[in-house]
Amino acid sequence: MSLHHADDLSTRKNIVRLLKTEGPLTTSQIKKRVHITDAAVRRHINALEKQHMIRSETIYQAIGRPAFLYRLTEESERLFPAGYHFLAAELLEELIHETGAGTVDRIFINRTETLLRKYEPEMQGKPLKDKVALLADIQDRNGFMAWWTENDTESGRFELIEHHCPVSYIANRYEQVCREELKLFEALLDADVERTDCMAVKGRKCIYHIRERT
Repeated sequence: MSLHHADDLSTRKNIVRLLKTEGPLTTSQIKKRVHITDAAVRRHINALEKQHMIRSETIYQAIGRPAFLYRLTEESERLFPAGYHFLAAELLEELIHETGAGTVDRIFINRTETLLRKYEPEMQGKPLKDKVALLADIQDRNGFMAWWTENDTESGRFELIEHHCPVSYIANRYEQVCREELKLFEALLDADVERTDCMAVKGRKCIYHIRERT
């Protein structure tokens, strides 16, 4: 592979990641964030459109020419971690048929307890800020494209954002997934956690507001 081709792939990956994390953008916005020329933006966008990774819509403005807004397609989801979601969904459906819905509840509860045992030792003794940073790192490594921020005006308050859900196919069908994730976060952080947006209910990202327990 030539260095030029490798650079092209890296730039397109950055554009796809940008559209995933920030949502639809114009060519001008993409150019500013990726730091490439107008010609380079058009070339990469054309390539991604041909691969059916992005699509455009025309935005008419009061002054000047129409702008094009680019967003990811459903086809682009295969670029992000997804796991064996179809098989897992089929197995869960079969399990419900054989043993009843209560078994599925127990599976997700047991998974939460397993993850708690796995990650809790890393959290012990840390201040909340460090716990939030560690949780964001754990979720990012697990494919959730996660990061965190600290509230500038109120101490002890943080925000954790997940831009991708590798288990979305299951989460869209079983509310236990999101319910147990929230319980896991509260237990690991030993803090109050509120989810204000969720991809499983048509949100563009999952947003968690975290604060010290009073």
